[in-house]
Amino acid sequence: MRLTRKISARLSAGRRSRLAAPLVLLIALLTTGGVYTAFLQPANGAKTEDDAATIAKGKELFLVGCSSCHGKNAEGILTEKGNQYGPPLVGVGAAAVTFQVGTGRMPMAQPGAQALRKPPVYNEDEIKALSAFVASLGPGPEVPDPSKYDVSDATNEEIVQGGQFFRTNCTACHNFAGSGGALPGGKHAPSLEGVSARDIYLAMLTGPQQMPVFSDDVLSPEDKRNIIAYLKKSEDTPSYGGFTLGSIGPVSEGMFAWIAGIGGLVGAGIWITSHSARSKKKKEAAA
Repeated sequence: MRLTRKISARLSAGRRSRLAAPLVLLIALLTTGGVYTAFLQPANGAKTEDDAATIAKGKELFLVGCSSCHGKNAEGILTEKGNQYGPPLVGVGAAAVTFQVGTGRMPMAQPGAQALRKPPVYNEDEIKALSAFVASLGPGPEVPDPSKYDVSDATNEEIVQGGQFFRTNCTACHNFAGSGGALPGGKHAPSLEGVSARDIYLAMLTGPQQMPVFSDDVLSPEDKRNIIAYLKKSEDTPSYGGFTLGSIGPVSEGMFAWIAGIGGLVGAGIWITSHSARSKKKKEAAA
């Protein structure tokens, strides 16, 4: 009993010591660190090595295919007049690279007012490597998870909300039907018909070329998904009104009115005059 009391007294005295709390905290940190090192670090180490290899591969591809315009360190290149030959890419993030390279807009075949969509030059693995390298240069938007732009289970309410957002933010350039349209300076807003959900999401997230950036602070991921759902629903909806004339609005409609409408009226007028009573009399006199 006396021995037990002595041990209890010493433990009580130790708990009241100023060094007790720091000592317990140190032991807890060492224990946690040991467990992390023993079980988690090997897996993270392998992932780090894979990431480093992907970045290294992306840098090699970048130096060969992109550095002539964007600089060896993606710092951008200026012309003698001070214009951007190739803009800096530090901080644009993996999402911008995935969009530009994945849609074939980059690398450009030749300088122009706007990079046009074409078959991609790089495969998926190479695009991931390029994106990883550019992302390592500075923080920027990451490639979103596929669940963010999966609209297979979108409800009617979400589609309606997406239509409202689209008409408010996008129709000024892309047309009410998403068919695109002309812009100043020889540029144009491309058609959204047939564009993948991922590319539409990436375009809203990164704002390529003349398009504004719709970050998550401007349009939430749910809003972006609803816009995509509306566009895909519009693609699947047949034209109940007949000919769409490209769905580009008054240009094609006005041209059709002039050619078909006025042309038809002119033809009808010629036919009427050629079959009038005076024409018949002239024919009878000639006979």
